[in-house]
Amino acid sequence: MQQPSLTIGRLARAASVNIETVRYYQTRKLLPVPSRRGGAFRYYPIELVERIRFIKRAQGLGFSLEEIAELLRLDACKDRASIRKLAADRLAQIQLKIDDLARMRAVLSGLLDACHRTGGEDPCPIIEALVPRRALTTT
Repeated sequence: MQQPSLTIGRLARAASVNIETVRYYQTRKLLPVPSRRGGAFRYYPIELVERIRFIKRAQGLGFSLEEIAELLRLDACKDRASIRKLAADRLAQIQLKIDDLARMRAVLSGLLDACHRTGGEDPCPIIEALVPRRALTTT
């Protein structure tokens, strides 16, 4: 009995992506390019719907397409230690972003407070903080 298969359009709809996304994933070697069967259409195995969903979820967690390709490769060879390392590295990068965002929030909060406290004749602390200072040079 032959496995159910889908045209590219049906595959894309089933995975909630557009056809260009499927083609892009193919060019990035995340999805196979099936040969044409009986005419001009390519037929894709239904299992690719879950693979596309996996790719989209991984992207949502911040993994790059290169990292996703590596996750797929590592999964195929059951290398869980390397999968954990890749995920731990991603988590560390996320923490760095969170720390950076917290710093940005603190700076902007302070600038907003300073702007609120200064009078209308004084320079705006927000604008002043964003103006690059010229380096003093001695000749």
